[in-house]
Amino acid sequence: MESYTTIIVEVIDRVGLVRLNRPQALNALNATLMEELGDALISCDSDDKVGAIVITGNEKAFAAGADIKEMVDASSVEMIKRDNISRFDRIRSIKKPIIAAVSGWCLGGGNELAMSCDMIVASETARFGQPEITIGVIPGAGGTQRLTKAVGKAIAMEMVLNNRTLSAEEALQHGLVNRVVPVERYLEEALGLAKEVASRAPLAVRFGKEAINHAYESFLSDGLRDERQAFYFLFASQDQKEGMIAFIEKRQPIWKGE
Repeated sequence: MESYTTIIVEVIDRVGLVRLNRPQALNALNATLMEELGDALISCDSDDKVGAIVITGNEKAFAAGADIKEMVDASSVEMIKRDNISRFDRIRSIKKPIIAAVSGWCLGGGNELAMSCDMIVASETARFGQPEITIGVIPGAGGTQRLTKAVGKAIAMEMVLNNRTLSAEEALQHGLVNRVVPVERYLEEALGLAKEVASRAPLAVRFGKEAINHAYESFLSDGLRDERQAFYFLFASQDQKEGMIAFIEKRQPIWKGE
């Protein structure tokens, strides 16, 4: 397999396993990681020896969000030009099933990454959330859209507007994840599920995934466009700068509403 700096990739029993590997940053999703992740997924998608894909982090964190240090000083125009969120579109283009194996923190962009997958296996320690409101922005990579479809309007509102997190059992109860298992088994469980799926008829699996996503994503593209525009617009606000600087300085932000 190709060599990467922020992920580790291997193939196990027709399953492409992609490990996010920035443990010092709780696997925060910087531009390099997202670029390498997209490359790895495309490589697995075109590999006949791979029938399904698992994305995981480590026991402490699947991914604790986007890398705030990459965004803190950016203007709205700069964010639009960078268009880092478009890297999530590469995940949507993958034809083979993708399973997220989640343990520990799964927040912000990490939760959006997990929701971009087709199924989620969670450990008992998993915590899901969209804390962007605490740094003066909103989710920008599908958080407001996929989360609402998964857990419903009421819970999504509380998570996006008031930083509510869901435990693994709550995520299961509200339909965000497929199953919850002890932490020592979560990756094994995800690999086992992926291996089963990889053993099915490849064309049937591909078209089954496409059909379900078509039902799930009807009108989603419009919502994703509106969400992305709002996310980038917020980088023109003083509150975004204050929120992200306060996060980096480990203090409470002072909001001005401008």
